[in-house]
Amino acid sequence: MKLNSQQLCDLAVGAAFLGTGGGGDPYVGRLMVQQCLDEGLEVNIIDPSELADDMLVIPTAMMGAPTVLVEKIPSGEEAMFSLQRLERHLGRKAQATMPIEIGGINSTIPLVVGARLGLPVVDGDGMGRAFPFLEMETFGVYGVSGSPMAVSDEYGDCAIIEAVDNRQMEWLSRAVAIRMGGCAYIAEYAMSGADVKRTAIPNTLSLAIRIGEVLRNARSSHENPIEALLGFLPSTLYRYGRIIFGGKITDVMRETKAGFSIGRVTIGGLPPFGSMMEIEIQNENLIARVDGKVKAIVPDLICIMNTETAEPITSENLRYGQRVTVLAVSVPEIMRTPEALDVFGPTCFGLKEPFISIEQIG
Repeated sequence: MKLNSQQLCDLAVGAAFLGTGGGGDPYVGRLMVQQCLDEGLEVNIIDPSELADDMLVIPTAMMGAPTVLVEKIPSGEEAMFSLQRLERHLGRKAQATMPIEIGGINSTIPLVVGARLGLPVVDGDGMGRAFPFLEMETFGVYGVSGSPMAVSDEYGDCAIIEAVDNRQMEWLSRAVAIRMGGCAYIAEYAMSGADVKRTAIPNTLSLAIRIGEVLRNARSSHENPIEALLGFLPSTLYRYGRIIFGGKITDVMRETKAGFSIGRVTIGGLPPFGSMMEIEIQNENLIARVDGKVKAIVPDLICIMNTETAEPITSENLRYGQRVTVLAVSVPEIMRTPEALDVFGPTCFGLKEPFISIEQIG
């Protein structure tokens, strides 16, 4: 698929939704990709099934606190530089790139890299949403090493990280990203085409495009966009979704700490919801409670949307007084296995509550 400008706009909206508040502002990433298209470059998105088993795929991304992107906007060259440095380190050329996560700006960083280096971009990712830690990848859950990895900034500085495991890789690279100003650009989880097909969540780029398209078409047809989206989800790997709350944001607490955006948003309920919802945030929305009762919990998606426009709201764009609708969405089964929950289940974020699927919460 050759990406066009309308699909790019839809992708940015869909990626913001799947990012559950995190992954960085997709608006910035959309502008970066649009600049490539305006220059006549092509973004070629390929299905994982098109990969030969022995192809080398190097995913590219941004890491760090999404709030830093508000003042530290990338050019797109940083992630390219990381990929090229990792190629030199490995002694092999990449034959494709792909997202490590589908949320926010990290859905678009590989598109820029692919356009400028002439590489296809694999339609899939390793998170199916956004997560704050680099070890929280289905790639790693099912046996792919994240390192060696390259970490670069906008000045041309680059560090190669070779760690004993993916958790140590995260810990070391996070320190480098903090030294680079709170966010940095990475190439990691270099793997074969066979490993991509075995470990990735497939077709999430095209899913994000379809989500944006569904919302856009519903608006133009004067239908309820959120209801249209909920009607679309059962035809995807994200089989189930529902509205769990609606109201007005009454408080936002947010700080950049240890390379993450940490905070909490409080939403005062409006009829028919009533009461109060609190959502805890670490880059992404982790858990939603109403009067202490869990309504949704990681890894299932908790998506905050503008009630009037149905636009997804990223964590750095949450503001007092916004009228919002909160959706919970089930993740693909590959993300709910015991092995997966050991890597990105609730306990990995210090939450005391166990994982209960939104279908079971009811």
